[in-house]
Formats: sequence, C-alpha cells, structure tokens
Amino acid sequence: MSERCEAQQEIIDRTAEFVRNQMAGDSSGHDWWHVWRVWQNSLFISRHENADRFVTELAALLHDIADWKFHDGDESVGPGAARAWLTDQNVDDTVINHVCEIVATVSFKGAGVETPMQTLEGMIVQDADRLEAIGAIGIARCFAFGGARGRLMHDPEDPPELHDSFEDYKKKSGPSINHFYEKLLLLKDRMNTTTGRQLAVQRHEVLEAFLTQFHAEWNIAQA
Repeated sequence: MSERCEAQQEIIDRTAEFVRNQMAGDSSGHDWWHVWRVWQNSLFISRHENADRFVTELAALLHDIADWKFHDGDESVGPGAARAWLTDQNVDDTVINHVCEIVATVSFKGAGVETPMQTLEGMIVQDADRLEAIGAIGIARCFAFGGARGRLMHDPEDPPELHDSFEDYKKKSGPSINHFYEKLLLLKDRMNTTTGRQLAVQRHEVLEAFLTQFHAEWNIAQA
C-alpha cells in the first residue's frame, strides 16, 4: 500500500469511528448500522464501476451525519457537518467539495422530484442508500422510523400522496404504510447503476409480497 493510500485509509478509519460515535443508539433506522450497510453496499457496487473509492467511502460514511429529518428540515446541516469534519482531517478541498455535494443531494425528495446525481460516486452512494430503503431491512426501517415519529401503522382513510415538491415531502406525516407508495416502491426504477438495479429487483419483490400479505391480513374481516 502506498503512503497516500495509507493516509486515506487512516482518514476512512477515523471517519468511521467518528460517525459510529455520533449515531450510536439511534432507534429510528438511521443508526450506525444503517450507515455501515450503506458503506458496504457502496463498496460492493463500486467494485463493478470505475469510481473514486476514497470519495465513495467518505460520502457513504457521512451521508446521514446530520440528516435534515432530524434538524427541522434544514438541508444545509448535513453538508456543513461533513465539511467541518473533513476540513479538520486535512482532506483536499476538491475531495471535500465532491463529498459534500453528494451529501447535499443524495436523499429522496418526493415522488415528483428528480434527484439526479452529478458524479458516478454520487450515483453509487445514492443507490447504496436506496437499497437500504427496500427489501426486508427497508420494511423494518420504515416502521422503526414511523414508530419513532409517533405515526400510525396504517389508516385506510388516509391515502398516500405523491409529493410534487421537497417542501411538501418534508411535511408528510401519514401512516407508515403510505411511505411504501410515496417512496419505497418507486426506488427500483430510480437506481443509477447496473449493479444497483440488479440488487434492487429482489428487494422490490420483498416489498410487494409484504404489502400483499399485509393488506390480506388487514382486510380479513371482509373476506
């Protein structure tokens, strides 16, 4: 390993420890283990793409360091926290700007809102994060977040809404089941990379099977 690679690995190791300390104990589905899985998903996808691994790893580790959902909808807190940390680590300004751009643009912003990533590294991290929102883990995280926010599990009289703006999406407070239709079921077709799309297929099928069973059980009295 070259001197430069050793220095980069040290920064990755320190960043992982920093994020783990910051996010340990969260019960909303945005804990350290969520970040760890996004990190590992990013590494897996990046093996099939010609991406900058250093930028990809840093962005994956820092993508949720100060999520707007936990800072009154303020989208600037996350990129600001990432910039402060990376500056303190003496990371090159070009890398800092690249990572912060990914952190600022990675999240889903509503069914009617396009969220294109400007770089391959951003596409990879976005795919890795979206894989976390579907499949068995995505289902678990959806209900964990809903419970943390005091949301109903399901209310058939409160239908899903396909939000046309990020501001409307931020304000949503409907039942957890609505989130499947407002976001989770849409993600398979919004993956950026070939690998991400391949991984999303089976996880999407898990969502569909779960919803079929959930609604069958919910409506059993009408059978």
